Amino acid sequence: MSEYPDNEPTISSRAIFSGRIIDVRVDTVRLQNGRESTREIVDHAPSICVVPVDGDGNVLLVRQYRKPTDGFLLEVPAGGIEEGETPEEATRRELQEEIGHTADSLEALSAFWLAPGWCSEFMYAFLATGLRPANLDSDEDEFIEVIRVPLREVAEVIGRGEIQDAKSVASLLLAARTLGSG
Repeated sequence: MSEYPDNEPTISSRAIFSGRIIDVRVDTVRLQNGRESTREIVDHAPSICVVPVDGDGNVLLVRQYRKPTDGFLLEVPAGGIEEGETPEEATRRELQEEIGHTADSLEALSAFWLAPGWCSEFMYAFLATGLRPANLDSDEDEFIEVIRVPLREVAEVIGRGEIQDAKSVASLLLAARTLGSG
């Protein structure tokens, strides 16, 4: 049995940046071998992503510009969970804001860490079916185009590199498996 715990106890923590969406800190930790090291950590609130599938078997994806990639990405709708919201409530809100629909049915697909080596963001993934028009105003800094892709073609689209966003790849493949299309 090790003399040190299996985790990395925090010795000290220093705030570096506090923003609207993220906070950044540097923690000094004690390693399992007794030495000290630092960990750069981005704190981010929990979030959701959703695979909306219409009655014709199409997935409604969003195409939007992402500054860190300096390009447009094709993604599933996603967003943060606001204070006091459940993951399901956030999912319904994001569906309305991003694709102008609500869903009769939400099914949990999975939940996962997005980048656990440096970020605390935990994401809940849902499948949405029984889509109906229901619009909410989109965020003022989002410019989104809705793209329909047949669910049966999702794996091929991912394989061609047309979807490069990890949350989208994971949730789309989970949804395809759940619906028997993958």
